[in-house]
Amino acid sequence: MNNYAERAGIAPVVFDHWLHRSKFTCRLCHVDLAFAMKTGETKVKAADNMKGYYCGACHNGKMAHEERVVFEACSKNLTDDTKRCDRCHSQGRYVKKQYDFYDYTKQFAKERFGNGINWVKTEADGAVALIDTIEGISIKRAPLPVDKDFSLYPKVRGMPEIIFSHNKHVVWNSCELCHPEVFPSVKRGSKQYSMLEIFEGKYCGVCHTSVAFPLIDCQRCHSKPVM
Repeated sequence: MNNYAERAGIAPVVFDHWLHRSKFTCRLCHVDLAFAMKTGETKVKAADNMKGYYCGACHNGKMAHEERVVFEACSKNLTDDTKRCDRCHSQGRYVKKQYDFYDYTKQFAKERFGNGINWVKTEADGAVALIDTIEGISIKRAPLPVDKDFSLYPKVRGMPEIIFSHNKHVVWNSCELCHPEVFPSVKRGSKQYSMLEIFEGKYCGVCHTSVAFPLIDCQRCHSKPVM
C-alpha cells in the first residue's frame, strides 16, 4: 500500500492478506470496512485510521482479539514510538513478524496452486473460524437463503461443465460482495461470460486472479464430467 507512504518519507505498507483471511471473512473488510477490491484503490491515510476507519476499525489499541489487544495502527503521538510503524510500513525492511506463514498454516489443507493453501477445505475442516462482524460497525441481519449448486455450460465442446457453489462462496463473501458490483444480474443465463473477460480480472477473475485459487486450476471449476 503506497498511495502516500513514500511521499511521506516512510516505507510502503506490506499487508498480510493470508493472515487476515484466516481470521475474518472477505465481506467484513470489503463491505463493512469499505476496502476496494483492487490494490491501491482505497486511499487509506493515517488520519483515517486514527478516526477508526479502514485498518483503524480493528487496529485501534482497544479491540480484543484472541485474548490480546490488537495493536494501534496509527497514533497521534507518532514520535513516541516510531518503531511501531515498522510493523506495517515494512517493505524493504527486516521486520520480525508475529506470525510466520509456513508455521501458521502447516495444519491447513493444501493444494497445488496459489499460496498452496486450500482455504475452502481449511474452513470446512474447522481449522479457521471466521469473524464476520465488528461491534459498532457491522449491521447484524438475518442471513439470506442460499441457492443450490448449479451447472454452467462451457462454450468449448468437450470441456467439463462448471459447478458453481453459492454455499462455498457465501461462507467468505456473503451475497452483497458479489452482487451487484461484480455480477450485475442474478438471473441465470442473462449474461454470457468469457474466459478472456475473466482473465482480464472481470467477474470470477476479480478474485480468482489474485486472492482465491488461480484460473490455471481448471478442474476446480470445470468439475462435472462430460457425459
